[in-house]
Amino acid sequence: AINKSLSSLSDVFVALAGKRPHVPFRNSKLTYLLQPCLSGDGKALLIANVSPLPSSAPESLCSLRFASMVGSCELGKAVKHVGIEGGGAGGGAGGG
Repeated sequence: AINKSLSSLSDVFVALAGKRPHVPFRNSKLTYLLQPCLSGDGKALLIANVSPLPSSAPESLCSLRFASMVGSCELGKAVKHVGIEGGGAGGGAGGG
């Protein structure tokens, strides 16, 4: 299941990088849940985990290729949304 989700995530980034009219967000639960972050005003950060062990070289290379492909994708400019919610407790100016 994780490989299918990562493959679907790769498909989404390829579509975003290519500025395609259709982005396949509904191909997995992961991409469906990440849709608001990847298609709107959000920012995305990818951390690639690689190993220095020679036995892990093929997997590390695969991770680096994926990270490189994701790094070439522009999601657009992030926009900060600030709003005031209710009168609940919270840090604000004027607290004593």
